[in-house]
Amino acid sequence: MTASVKAAVSATEVGNAARLPGVWRLGLARGGVEVKQFFRDKMAVAFIFGLPPILLVLLGSIFGSQAAAQHVTVGQLYTAGMIAGGIMATSFQYLAISIATEREDGMLKRLRGTPMPGAAYFAGKVVQVIMCTAAETVLLIAVGMAFYHLHLPSSPGRWWTFAWVFVLGTAACSLLGIAASSLPRSAASAAPVISLPFTVLQFISGIYVPFNDVPGWMRDVASFFPLKWMAQGMRSVFLPQQAAALEPARAWEHGRIALVLVIWIAAGLVLCLRTFRWQSRS
Repeated sequence: MTASVKAAVSATEVGNAARLPGVWRLGLARGGVEVKQFFRDKMAVAFIFGLPPILLVLLGSIFGSQAAAQHVTVGQLYTAGMIAGGIMATSFQYLAISIATEREDGMLKRLRGTPMPGAAYFAGKVVQVIMCTAAETVLLIAVGMAFYHLHLPSSPGRWWTFAWVFVLGTAACSLLGIAASSLPRSAASAAPVISLPFTVLQFISGIYVPFNDVPGWMRDVASFFPLKWMAQGMRSVFLPQQAAALEPARAWEHGRIALVLVIWIAAGLVLCLRTFRWQSRS
């Protein structure tokens, strides 16, 4: 082997050694870091995982024995709706607040200065959101089954509906959370800026109040946002078929649910591309 060939081989080996892993591998590694950071924040864990089940038990204990209609109790309605609310809390609310805090702390700026691609950072957030959202959903289903006679889906079609509502809803709310993280001017203002509209949305979308009890104009407002459609999709999974009569359209409207969530995914992606910042405004 000539000296020039040896030099070329050595340069190739050095280049391969210095080459960074792919985006997906880095994203999974970053996802592990995000999950560890999340569970080290005891306050965030208690709020994200504790509040929805506590509210479900409180509301279900007060109103759960009342019959909504169609052989469905208010407790079952609360459970199905709270699952959708838990998905949005774990994705939209947590992402918006945590990213705003990381931006002000300078973490985003430091990460942007590393060789790690920006896409790997967002992939890590997606891994964290999926794991925490799945855990939150399992917890709420367990509470509903234990206290409010909630039944698991009994057919493959319902499991398929659960899967696509879960995936599309999580994707839409995650993208909106990333976009909304640019709204607060500081980490201190992130919680009220994000939590206030989210709380209002839960009331008018049938999470804290049965949707058929919400005034008509509020239902119209809620119909513009994904949470109402996520809750309707979850009700179609966990409630009997005759419960569709409780919906304003007297049908589950799966096609419209999917369409609205896909539109919000596209809108959230556009908003992320136009508004996301790696540095704070100051």
